Amino acid sequence: MLSNQKKELFEKLELDYPAVAIKYCYAQPENTKNSNKNLSFCQFLKEAQDSGEKFFITKNNDNCFGKMVLGMIDELPLAASGQAGFDFGVFKTPAPNARLYSLIPKLEKGAHNFVIFSPVSICDFDPDIIIALAKPDKAEILMRATSYISGDLWESKSSSVLSCAWLYAYPYISGKVNFCITGMHHGLKRRKVFPEGYHIISIPYQKLDEVAQALSEMDWQLIAMREDEESKRKLEEKMESWQRMSPDFIIKE
Repeated sequence: MLSNQKKELFEKLELDYPAVAIKYCYAQPENTKNSNKNLSFCQFLKEAQDSGEKFFITKNNDNCFGKMVLGMIDELPLAASGQAGFDFGVFKTPAPNARLYSLIPKLEKGAHNFVIFSPVSICDFDPDIIIALAKPDKAEILMRATSYISGDLWESKSSSVLSCAWLYAYPYISGKVNFCITGMHHGLKRRKVFPEGYHIISIPYQKLDEVAQALSEMDWQLIAMREDEESKRKLEEKMESWQRMSPDFIIKE
């Protein structure tokens, strides 16, 4: 179960939209209601944020291609042909869109038939993924936490369509944190799910403990970004010590 410490850390970020915990299930989850909505998969993140409730969805709730990415259904031949991306004007011909279907990550067919969405604040399960939506100032803190201990590189791996593959399947399969930017992906933008310019950060279970530890230990506002005189003085002392250790080492503000 998601610890209170992790919940409190996400609460402390004071995000514009609550972080959401997600879990994939083979069998129908207990003590969780089925959503009564029929939406595109990318819209259920916003539904959890707006409703403040925990719910699950099945392939019958999704009216787009998230259910294909999660292995709930087979690829639809017309979609895999790339015709839709061509007709929408996203690609010059159907071929580059069709190529994506051999490149995007997908979960094993039939292994994940239910998806639970829950605001982190009321999450009562071990999440497979936590997704946080953040403006750059908060996104910098959260992304820095993903590399504070490990030194892992930040990456944004995505495509102009099927962003659900990179937010919901790729992190789960790879164990890597991934992020996309709102306003850059066709389905999210066309449906006006979120305002432009937010980072959608997807943190898989493999990295969650590390991120929580980093958030609890690191300085959220780095010393070089602070405006108080005490911080400026300490920074100046550190820079002077670097200069003594290595006269050729110069950092200018």
